[in-house]
Amino acid sequence: MSTALARPLDGIRVVEFASFVAGPSAGMALAQLGAEVIRVDPIGGNADFKRWPLSVRSDESLYWNSLNRGKKSVSLNLRPDAGRDLLLALATAPGPDAGIVVDNAVGRSWFSYEALAARRADVIAVRVEGRADGSAAVDYTVNGGSGVASLTGPADTDRPVNHILPAWDLLCGQEVVTAVLASLRRRDRTGQGAHVQIALSDVAMAAVANLGWFSEAAERGPRARHGNHLYGSFGTDFASSEGDRVMIVALTPRQWSAIGAATGTTEVLAALEKSLGADFNTDEGRYAHRELIEAVLRPWFAAHTTEQVHAGLSAAGVLWGPYKTTADVAAEFAEDPSAEPVLTAIDQPGIGEVISANAPARWDSEYSGTAPATDLGHDTDAVLSEVLGLDAPALARLREDGVIA
Repeated sequence: MSTALARPLDGIRVVEFASFVAGPSAGMALAQLGAEVIRVDPIGGNADFKRWPLSVRSDESLYWNSLNRGKKSVSLNLRPDAGRDLLLALATAPGPDAGIVVDNAVGRSWFSYEALAARRADVIAVRVEGRADGSAAVDYTVNGGSGVASLTGPADTDRPVNHILPAWDLLCGQEVVTAVLASLRRRDRTGQGAHVQIALSDVAMAAVANLGWFSEAAERGPRARHGNHLYGSFGTDFASSEGDRVMIVALTPRQWSAIGAATGTTEVLAALEKSLGADFNTDEGRYAHRELIEAVLRPWFAAHTTEQVHAGLSAAGVLWGPYKTTADVAAEFAEDPSAEPVLTAIDQPGIGEVISANAPARWDSEYSGTAPATDLGHDTDAVLSEVLGLDAPALARLREDGVIA
């Protein structure tokens, strides 16, 4: 495997001054692509340093250590001007592949784009915000305002249901990565820096609008909840005789015919189709009669073991997947680490062996790898020495003044 292809951002330096999910997930993605990502935190850690889940082995945050894999860690006292000056210097250090900043430091005028650009005119500064007007927002509050919570959950409730995945944070992180790479490309071509602001609420609203959901609501009113039924075609979950559930989906005529073949219901479904005057080869036909179709299929699943269900669906070419708990995935990884090839075990200092992940993108059919997070502040002296040229006496003075730990 070509190292140049596997680590396409080798030599790029990004300073990350961000907490929680969006900014750190962007920094992790850039680090896994080969960038030198320097995360800067206050001494003692930022607000996310001890966020759950915590390891039962050490009380260390599995969350923090997972989102900060492969980064260098610098901790500074950012209350005095000396600490702030060090962060500004790191963010605007010279070099064609430096001067790139990812932050969510809303409200810190000393770390504004203007303050950065005053030190380096071609700085690339990408900031994560809550809302475009500068007000605060997090994934859960954004999700509630996007309308998605009113579509999520069982069909027999009218209460909003939040999904647990911080989807908007993760999407926002990828928007940050795109903005960094696009800005770097433009700077390479024109010498121009960039001031990019990405609001979490804008990410959510744009995503929902791009799916056509707001336009649908404008025309038809609010969409009814469907529970686990797929909207607009046929797909739902079924329980085996052992109570294990699978999700099946039919988006094409071939996938639809495979369901009948697997369950031995082809003739029954054809008769139902004829009696209803429907066309089950279309999304609309399957969707309109989804509950009747579900009733026809349910007995086959209930009469077969989990192993038989899995084998029968796979043999017929059904589009399906099992439901698993996170504990199921962890147990299966322990038994066979190759079952999910993107996952890998690493030794996380302070915790021990943990389940980690490679970057999902494969370069020349190979994953680019991952690395553990370093201890908070572990790289402070080395980074200040290598990037800013501070010698041992200068570092000692900073330590005496309480600027570095």
